[in-house]
Amino acid sequence: MMELAGKRALVVGLGITGRSVARFLSARGARLTLTDRRTDINCDGVPEDAEINLGSDTVCLDGVDLVIPSPGVPRDCRPLRDAVAQRIPVLSELELASRLIDAPLIAVTGTNGKSTVTVLLGEVLKASGRRPFVGGNLGTPLIDAVGGEHDVAVVEVSSFQLEWIERFRPQIAIHLNLSDDHLYRYRDLEEYGRFKARIFENQGADDWAVINRDDPHVWRLNGRLKAHTVNFGLGPDVVLPAIRFERGSLVFDDGANRQRVDISSFKPPGKHNLSNAMAVAAAALVFGVEPRAIERCFAEFTGLPHRIEFVRARDGVSFIDDSKGTNVGAAIEALTAVAGPIIWIAGGVDKGGDYSPLRVPLKEKVRRAILIGQAREKMGAALGDVTEVELVTTLGDAVKRAGAIATRGDTVLLSPACSSFDQFRDYEERGQVFKELVRAL
Repeated sequence: MMELAGKRALVVGLGITGRSVARFLSARGARLTLTDRRTDINCDGVPEDAEINLGSDTVCLDGVDLVIPSPGVPRDCRPLRDAVAQRIPVLSELELASRLIDAPLIAVTGTNGKSTVTVLLGEVLKASGRRPFVGGNLGTPLIDAVGGEHDVAVVEVSSFQLEWIERFRPQIAIHLNLSDDHLYRYRDLEEYGRFKARIFENQGADDWAVINRDDPHVWRLNGRLKAHTVNFGLGPDVVLPAIRFERGSLVFDDGANRQRVDISSFKPPGKHNLSNAMAVAAAALVFGVEPRAIERCFAEFTGLPHRIEFVRARDGVSFIDDSKGTNVGAAIEALTAVAGPIIWIAGGVDKGGDYSPLRVPLKEKVRRAILIGQAREKMGAALGDVTEVELVTTLGDAVKRAGAIATRGDTVLLSPACSSFDQFRDYEERGQVFKELVRAL
């Protein structure tokens, strides 16, 4: 057990994760310094005896034994650079929690689909009689699970969280896909992918890696991992063990045994959700869950809020909330999954990626793109020759225009391909506002 009493710890970043870490460390006797370069931080719940430094990157590291950065803190910020130079251990919250939690870990990463797979896998484990913790990047930090009565932890893991791991070792690690995202933080897709792949770094021969054979960036890891590997996908089985789709069922084949999971009642639309279901089934089966428990959860699962979520129909027009589609890959999934013709609402804060992969689905299904926020002009320049484009300022403007021009049979789809931080606190607030605007039409 890692000894924390009497240690001096520096927590960098006071968002949800930073505050959880601060409370955890304080409860175990650590002396705290908390820092954030922002000044408008909500410090509710922060330990009263902590030293707090706001509005500056400058912090004294004298006597500091441990530094824990929040996921959103850039690797090159001054406190982290100084800590590395002074050889002070820098550990992510994920790393710290994994050293202290007793339950086996199932970790889920990928550019898109992480939250769906994490939540659905948690439901499957509950249905099988387990007591899972479900959290990580999607909401409750893993550190909050330490000391809890859980017999397994299912944790969504971002590349940011994997930047500062050392021994983090999930018994089952799932990598769903890789496409352009967070390129304001990473040099290119290759660097982004290297951090994602760290989810497998410390696994051994007794562990399992679940990888997508349909994604070339993920599939190239096959044969290079120390863990047992099971692949999933809609393409041909490349090597066993594998899981595939066959006549309304998912078939898991390890060369010696076959298990079948009926998926005919699975409701979330799109091939990407079928792929997500395959990843869930593969992980659950290698964990020892019976196929019938998986089938019950698949039949009941309707998807996550703000991820291709039906809002309402109005005069024959369907309105779909995909505010969680914060990158190009996610937007392509949504455009592919919903019925056309589509009036597409997109835009927000540009994340440094390439919008050209959107050209094909736009040409095939989108009759007008209504673009908002900081990225609207860049997106319009990249896409304006494949469909009709209209630039507006706010989401309210976009919904009003979409409601005015939509005709029976159209789908109005919010799938921004951008982050929300120019106009909203997060994608959840953006999605909720969209729903309110649509219901008010």
